[in-house]
Amino acid sequence: MLLGASVVVGLPQRGPAWATIPVFLGMWGLYLSIHSLGQRFYGFGWESMLLEVGFVAGFLGSHVVPPPTVILLFLMWLLFRLEFGAGMIKMRGDTAWRDLTAMDHHHQTQPMPGPLSRWAHQKPRWWHRCEVLGSHAAQLGVVWLVFAPQPIASIAACSIILTQLALVLTGNYAWLNWLTIVVAFSAISDSFLRWLVGGPWPGWGWVGAGAGAGADAGASSPLWWSVLTGAVFAWLLVLSRKPLLSLFSRHQLMNASFNRWHLVNAYGAFGSMTKRRFEVVIEGTLDPHPRTQDWRPYEFRGKPGDPARRPRQFAPYHLRLDWMMWFFALRPGTDRWFVALLEKLRDGDLAVRRLLRTDPFGGTPPTRLRVRYFEYRYATPQERREAGQYWVRSDRGVLATMEGTGRPRGTTA
Repeated sequence: MLLGASVVVGLPQRGPAWATIPVFLGMWGLYLSIHSLGQRFYGFGWESMLLEVGFVAGFLGSHVVPPPTVILLFLMWLLFRLEFGAGMIKMRGDTAWRDLTAMDHHHQTQPMPGPLSRWAHQKPRWWHRCEVLGSHAAQLGVVWLVFAPQPIASIAACSIILTQLALVLTGNYAWLNWLTIVVAFSAISDSFLRWLVGGPWPGWGWVGAGAGAGADAGASSPLWWSVLTGAVFAWLLVLSRKPLLSLFSRHQLMNASFNRWHLVNAYGAFGSMTKRRFEVVIEGTLDPHPRTQDWRPYEFRGKPGDPARRPRQFAPYHLRLDWMMWFFALRPGTDRWFVALLEKLRDGDLAVRRLLRTDPFGGTPPTRLRVRYFEYRYATPQERREAGQYWVRSDRGVLATMEGTGRPRGTTA
């Protein structure tokens, strides 16, 4: 956190060329250790992307040197892997992307809807077709143009940024979209940025260089710096072999790392489109012989629960537990982490209760727990006016119960 704060206020950037390297490598190494310990809760593609970008960013150097061309090129290669990989995994993974029907379902079934997701879902079918076509155009076509001469590369990068902002408005994908936007700036030239928004953006004389505030336009890199960044670039190119092969393979990997450092990864998302939304609702009671009205739900911060509660915007903050609950609802089972969650709720564990939006018992351990299964859909405009609800849900049964110190016992849903 201290290293990150130092970068935000610009301290390493004011030092010699190499000053950014130990700071970013320190953050990368520390976060890699957290990532390794986090296991499934840190198994998201944007975690590896943060590690990769964090490692590379240090080699952009401080303000006394221009951003190295080879490092900017690698960031463009990262952007290409991210966008083109996501496009190819969709085309290979689900016919809904090929027949242009994927967005008929996505806004309703995505892991964590946002405030505008219901509005987006209720757009007409032609709108959803245009969404899919726009996604394919950006990820399979436009992204190639970031390697083109300026201003074509800058225009392509801005197009990708616009698609990412659309995703920001209609969902909660942690920091994936914002980090992609930052990386896309590697393809925007200083002159284009100056034309677009104005401001003192000094140029470095290379058609693809991003903005590099702080150094003179005529500054040049010392030989040792060029050799160092060139060597890093060459090493990263060697690591690129497996991700490159994966991109064009029939058995393309999604969100995969090929080394222990999580550098030069494979990315992608929503290769398989979910068409129905299921939710797991955990309820508890203090009554040893509960009636229907004695059961009260534990509400999560981001995932749908109470049908009357409007989805909120949480990204770029990442609610890992809520995301894991979405995955669990797709294929309910006896996952060890979910069993542990029930045990902690049964015991009234304070640390776990802080991960939730509400604890209906104020920390008092419940006498019994049960896990219910529901199918959710957005309320139509008429249903919203009549009942005041954002969701309509139908009961699919009880998945499991827990009481006393026993482990959950499954029941027929």
